Amino acid sequence: MNRVLIVDASSSDCRIMAGFLTKAGYDPVTVEDLDAAKDEVEKLPPGAVIVTAMKFTRGTAQELINWQRREGYKFPVIAIVDNLNPLEIADVMKDGGAVNIVQRPAIDKQLVEVVGNYARPENTVLLLNDELIPRQSEAFRKIGQAIHTIAATNANCIIFGECGTGKEQIARQIYLQSLRAQKPCTVIEAGGAALVGKHDPATFRSEIYNRIEGYFQKSDGGTIILKNVHLLTFENQSVLLHILENEHPDVRVICTAEPELLEMVAAKTFRSNLFYILRQVDISVPPLREVTEDIASLAAYFLTRYADKTGNPVKRLDASAVKELRIYPFPGNVRELKDVVLFAAFHSKTDTITAADLNFSQSEPETDIGYKLQDPAAEKAKIVAALEQAQGNKIIAAKLLKIDRSTLYVKLRQYGLK
Repeated sequence: MNRVLIVDASSSDCRIMAGFLTKAGYDPVTVEDLDAAKDEVEKLPPGAVIVTAMKFTRGTAQELINWQRREGYKFPVIAIVDNLNPLEIADVMKDGGAVNIVQRPAIDKQLVEVVGNYARPENTVLLLNDELIPRQSEAFRKIGQAIHTIAATNANCIIFGECGTGKEQIARQIYLQSLRAQKPCTVIEAGGAALVGKHDPATFRSEIYNRIEGYFQKSDGGTIILKNVHLLTFENQSVLLHILENEHPDVRVICTAEPELLEMVAAKTFRSNLFYILRQVDISVPPLREVTEDIASLAAYFLTRYADKTGNPVKRLDASAVKELRIYPFPGNVRELKDVVLFAAFHSKTDTITAADLNFSQSEPETDIGYKLQDPAAEKAKIVAALEQAQGNKIIAAKLLKIDRSTLYVKLRQYGLK
């Protein structure tokens, strides 16, 4: 989703413009003065656009454009003009200034279309393809072996892992290395619109039954990759089970799932008979915080791909940046690492990325990222793992464990850890 920075002293017009852009799928941010605008420009991701009034609190569009030029930012600027004064418009658009204008009385007719002409995320946003990214850890060497072994069979497979660990790339590699690679592969999001339907009284069958059956017919002889299988409704589980048990389609099913699927089977919110049909073999993908030796190679891969995409020199991480990346727990895993590294590459003024260039999210949801102390039997192992990742730094280890330092010291004495 493209970020659009709106700079305008009129709070009502800011709300109107933000409303139009939100409905069009953009992510607008509004400010009213020059200093706030500068702060927001420094945070803008690749592909962002600036929409600014000609004059606003303590500043003008020209001043903002000149500042951006001095600082080396190249976000396209669209000026909001109150009247078609040719001299004023020519001045703000000269020498690579504003790229276009929108008349204030015609915001509802012009804004979204004009912004759409300059919001081009494909020039800078890096999309991952089906290949596995080279990694150094022993865990991923074993995953590579498992992919090769499973691909040689026709067994259904579930790939377990947290969000952002690269489960779909592993699923696609199993398909690509299998004897079914010349046959169709259909990718379905279990919690998406593709599996939403209702009962069809004309056929005495549900619409969703016909739809799922159609996916199997389309993939005959090939593979279905069912993403996030833990999001299947109980009704859809029953339909899928019936098709697999009674129609015996010649289709291999490869599923991705978050670890909560196992809890759902135990709680009987996911049908155990379907689970065992789908999980004839499995692969468990470790979270990034457990394989921190992969971080440097993953980051280098993203920086190389980013340089190829943008045509700029390849930037590198210095020792301080690598250390910060290894300490951060990355609840969003590899996907979050990619975003952090590319944000730093975009905003770094030199070819070397330092710890100061890294921007970590401050608004993570409260989830168990693997270190939070919940199971007393596993506390000691989690404390040891946190201390290892923090390289012995108890302040950082306490943050990873989501406890205060005094609690950590109590636990260290309790378990005889130094």
